[in-house]
Amino acid sequence: MEREVKSSMKKTLLILNSILLTIGHCGGPLIMRLYFIHGGKRMWLSSWLLTGGWPVILTPLFITYLRRRSTTTTTKLFFMKPPLFLAAASIGILTGLDDYIYAYGVARLPLSTVALVIATQLAFTALFAFLLVKHKFTSYSINAVVLLTVGAVVLALHTSSDRPEGESRREYILGFVMMAAAAALYGFVLPLVELMYKKARQRITYTLVLEIQMVMCLFATLFCTVGMLINNDFKAIPREAKEFGLGETMYYAVLVLSAIIWQFFYLGAIGVIFCSSSLFSGIIIAVLLPVNEILAVIFYSERFQVEKGVALVLSLWGFVSYFYGEIKHSKKKKYSTSQMETTRTVNSPCP
Repeated sequence: MEREVKSSMKKTLLILNSILLTIGHCGGPLIMRLYFIHGGKRMWLSSWLLTGGWPVILTPLFITYLRRRSTTTTTKLFFMKPPLFLAAASIGILTGLDDYIYAYGVARLPLSTVALVIATQLAFTALFAFLLVKHKFTSYSINAVVLLTVGAVVLALHTSSDRPEGESRREYILGFVMMAAAAALYGFVLPLVELMYKKARQRITYTLVLEIQMVMCLFATLFCTVGMLINNDFKAIPREAKEFGLGETMYYAVLVLSAIIWQFFYLGAIGVIFCSSSLFSGIIIAVLLPVNEILAVIFYSERFQVEKGVALVLSLWGFVSYFYGEIKHSKKKKYSTSQMETTRTVNSPCP
């Protein structure tokens, strides 16, 4: 009975974190692109906003602390031990680097192109999940990786057709390369988080997941803060706000909303890893590709050329292939477990 309750709770958390991940992954790029379209130019500020909303995590942490205090007076304020703290801080610095690379790509590319390039992240997640946490490849997952890679190559071969007005070919190509690098780096970070969970010398609870999220985002923010200080971004913010296309008030509203929505993304991503796996987190991010494409066309009237259509079809084909393989693998695993339990019951001695 206790096992069923735990399983039910984990499924509820998985659904909740999948919703958070969906909101963050769809809303975050839209808000960030809005900043650049209407005159925003600060790369380090944009990357800072990806994790700068980390204090939001303090609210659920404080609520869980009060609940623990209501049942016992000896509870700890934080559960994280030093080794886990160092691991989360290190991954946070990597996340900060990824934030900057990603922000550079969003500044240079249309949102629909960003979504298609980021789809290749699933291939990198699958590869690093195999290397770091020993996820096994199947013919279906290999097929998905190949299709996603081909889709990115199709886009790369037609880089001039959707270049934003006033942007040089060199800037566009650099943005494309940076976005591909961001996909690769975050594809490495997701399995790294799963590895951290597996190697932690303490029980991983959802409260601890919130603490890990806070530490990761704190150190990513510190990394980007150093970049902002070197680049004098803090001094430039008031001037940029006055020149912002939607007005000064909307400028600050965009910054605040961006910071909050991106917290949904990061919390959802590591929450899904806690409830399932890094690969499943990568799959959800990739599956949202069509949604990002549609939102880019609706809100920013972006053109949807033939090569984007080809890349989209290849990506969706890859997703369907991967899901079909996972369903078959899950059914096979359940059948094997059932057979083992049956055999154990038959062979057990009678009382």
